[in-house]
Amino acid sequence: MMPAHLKAVASVEKAAYNYPWSLAVFRDCLLAGYHSVVLEVGGVVTGYGIISIAAAEAHILNLCVHPASQQMGYGRMLLNALLARSEASDAERVYLEVRPSNKAALALYESAGFTQIGVRPAYYQAPQGREDAVVLAAAL
Repeated sequence: MMPAHLKAVASVEKAAYNYPWSLAVFRDCLLAGYHSVVLEVGGVVTGYGIISIAAAEAHILNLCVHPASQQMGYGRMLLNALLARSEASDAERVYLEVRPSNKAALALYESAGFTQIGVRPAYYQAPQGREDAVVLAAAL
């Protein structure tokens, strides 16, 4: 991911989520040096992933595929790219949070070997207040 991708990435985020990250948050991720990848299909940004790696731990901060391109294997491709970057950086474990209502994401992560290690209460904004986050982890 490069600065030139940010508007397209923010557009994908807005299409996929009711409470999207702002363009400024994505810019800050790049400035912080987080490993950030985009998936282009036919020259169009279709998905992206952002991961923070430090002290033998990786944390997937965001992984998203445009709703019109979901269920095509792109999420798995992005996840595999983030996991490969984690391994190349000598991370031993990968963590992430996901909404329990996001069944497709949960299925993807579980199929990749992630298991639930906890819950973060009221982590996400939701239409009726807050939604918990399921915390998942996988060993590399």
